[in-house]
Amino acid sequence: MIDLALLRDQPELVRRSQHARGNDAATVDAAIDADRSRRAALSTFEELRAEQNAFGKQVAKAPKDEKAALVAQAKDLADRVKQAQQMANEAADAVASALARIENIVIDGVPAGGEENFVELRRVGEAPTFDFEPRDHLAIGELLGAIDMERGAKVSGARFYFLRGIGARLEIALMNMALDRALQNDFVPMITPTLVRPEIMQGTGFLGEHADEVYHLDKEDDLYLVGTSEVALAGYHKDEIVDLKGGALRYAGWSTCYRREAGSYGKDTRGIIRVHQFNKLEMFVYTTPEDAEAEHLRLVALQEEMLTALGLSYRVIDVAAGDLGSSAARKYDIEAWVPTQGAFRELTSTSNCTTFQARRLDIRYRPAADPSTASATATQTKTQHVATLNGTLATTRWIVALLETHQQADGSVIVPEALRPYLGGLAVLEPQA
Repeated sequence: MIDLALLRDQPELVRRSQHARGNDAATVDAAIDADRSRRAALSTFEELRAEQNAFGKQVAKAPKDEKAALVAQAKDLADRVKQAQQMANEAADAVASALARIENIVIDGVPAGGEENFVELRRVGEAPTFDFEPRDHLAIGELLGAIDMERGAKVSGARFYFLRGIGARLEIALMNMALDRALQNDFVPMITPTLVRPEIMQGTGFLGEHADEVYHLDKEDDLYLVGTSEVALAGYHKDEIVDLKGGALRYAGWSTCYRREAGSYGKDTRGIIRVHQFNKLEMFVYTTPEDAEAEHLRLVALQEEMLTALGLSYRVIDVAAGDLGSSAARKYDIEAWVPTQGAFRELTSTSNCTTFQARRLDIRYRPAADPSTASATATQTKTQHVATLNGTLATTRWIVALLETHQQADGSVIVPEALRPYLGGLAVLEPQA
């Protein structure tokens, strides 16, 4: 949810952001009108309530022979107050509905446009070349006895799979390597719930236009399966005032994730690129709005360190406004080169959500008082909403780029040196006999 004060004071900024995302700027005017109506309805309600309170005192002091008539007037006034309160509540609901159609304000410099309008910031590493016909990740995985799509489909349906043997070990190794990197950088490890309440899913912005991507357990449960531990980690401090005096709060959430992949019929049906279930280690940060952009670059740097250590060729892109999720004000994707596709494919994303999620979830902090003043004023110590950021540090899809990049002619795969300690020192993955 955007800041109402920003909407009132800088509506043109909000219109530009909506336009850059490809959204209808008329949503801004609708929200302004709804806010104006809400304030008018609230003012009417408060005036009537004050009148009711004053009249109640008058009734209490009135002579006995006048009370009957005054009580009748008080009842009429109470009915008017009740009606005004209902109108104020309806107006507040209308504002909430109007604000829900306005996505987070994009940060200056984010490219406008849709998915194809990203800006490439840099490329790192040489794309691998082979003196043999390279196999795709599924063919390699089957040679290694690492990936079993056929039995995954038999047990659970299309886009499910088994990682077995070295495939299972490889994923666990990746996750543990990422966890070690997170620990070295002051992240608190978390095993998070994968089912969350509707208000948590809504608060993080996942029940908007992409709600069809989310699995919903309705009827008795009314819970959602998360597509990332970002959701649970964002809800972790809901309705709290967090302490940021010692710096940002950083969490690394390990969870299984679920996505319906709605609208992806016929896309990436081979292998484990686009699947319904996968594991992921997600970085999540609570910080001050002033420090959010620096923290965003820090998350990108950690992701790049991981990919470089794994010997992958990749590029970093600044995602265009129209391709951002509703909560993100800026997002950087890192895409690794997948040799058999001759293309870069997304391995990580990291988003700066500024205060958008925190406003919905009411997560605040108390800024430090200005030391240059003799005493802190109420304004200086008033709580403010935190900024939230998230970014992937390892996930199942990385296996695709690893297998294809480091494959050998005989179907074996060289294990990057940085990953070997997490595989018991194993240097080469050998095909099964």
